[in-house]
Amino acid sequence: MKITPKRCTAKGRLAEDRPVAPTDERLGDGQHADHFVLCPEDLEKGRVEPLRTKYIHEKCGTVTTMPALCAETYAVQPEYYGSTFCCGCKDYFPVGENGEFVWDDGSGQKVGTRRPTAAKGEA
Repeated sequence: MKITPKRCTAKGRLAEDRPVAPTDERLGDGQHADHFVLCPEDLEKGRVEPLRTKYIHEKCGTVTTMPALCAETYAVQPEYYGSTFCCGCKDYFPVGENGEFVWDDGSGQKVGTRRPTAAKGEA
């Protein structure tokens, strides 16, 4: 039986079960006003990927900086999100192996994936 971790929000609330974002409210650029993140007890389990805050949208070349708790969530559970926001296109696009974003660290690694060594339990 798989245990699903609780979902919290970047604004520090325990999240109700919603499909996309904890709120329908949007910022002026189109980004959700709040984001799902791992709860503190899940973040404490430790990172499996480095903490990275910037990514590049491969379609338009824009570098976007994400909120700190979203970055922490990616570092602990890279597969947590199914999409992320592009500040250039002002919309959300897929992440993961077939996603449209790479980390802005020169690695070429897709956002939402694990490095091969990280998949074997190394950080």
